[in-house]
This record gives sequence, structure tokens and C-alpha cells, in this order.
Amino acid sequence: MPAQNTTRRLPPQLISQDITSLHGLQTISTYNTTRADASAANLQQAYQAMLAQQQAETEKLTLYRAAADTARLAEWEFHNAVLAMKEVVRGQYGSDSEQAQAVGLKKKSERKRPSRKKPVNVAS
Repeated sequence: MPAQNTTRRLPPQLISQDITSLHGLQTISTYNTTRADASAANLQQAYQAMLAQQQAETEKLTLYRAAADTARLAEWEFHNAVLAMKEVVRGQYGSDSEQAQAVGLKKKSERKRPSRKKPVNVAS
């Protein structure tokens, strides 16, 4: 049997089959084994532990999504506040001022003027 790669998740279909097998085992009243890892009590305990961990994962994913949404909105609020600040600096000090340059705006006098392109002659 090849080594199990426990770093990847099991497909939901496989877990569903395992749960069905556990429920099927509960109908067998004469099941008895000397293997501790295959005992009915151990199977039930592993099943309950899996359910608890899945619930904890779902709760944490929900908290993560809420935190991500809150952070995204805070980033947008900050960005919009910076844009408003730049508009105020441009309005208060002018678009060619040192203050405008200090907040990351390009000075109007340093902008490159558009140049005309020479028409290309097409030989036919």
C-alpha cells in the first residue's frame, strides 16, 4: 500500500462513503475485533472528532471571510481618504506646487507635452 498523503483533503464523496460504511457497521450487532483502531468505539470517536473539527473549520472560515470583507472595506475607505486629501492639496496649493509633489502628485510643469506624430507614407 502506498504511503498516504495527509496534506491533501479527502474528496467529499469518499468521506460520504465512509460515513455510510460507519452507519452500516452500526447495524451489525456481532461485530467484534481485536484491532483497537477498527473498534466500533474508536470509529464513533473518530467520527465525532471529525464532525467537531469540520464545524470548527466552518466557523473559522466564516470569521475569516468577515474579517477579509472588513479589511477590504477599510482599504477602500483609506484609499478614498487619500484621494480626497490629494484633491485638497491640489486645490489649496496648486497643481504645480512642492506640496502636491510631496503627496505623490506630478507637478504640472514636469508633465511631458504631447507631440505630433509624423504621418507615415504608405507606398502602394
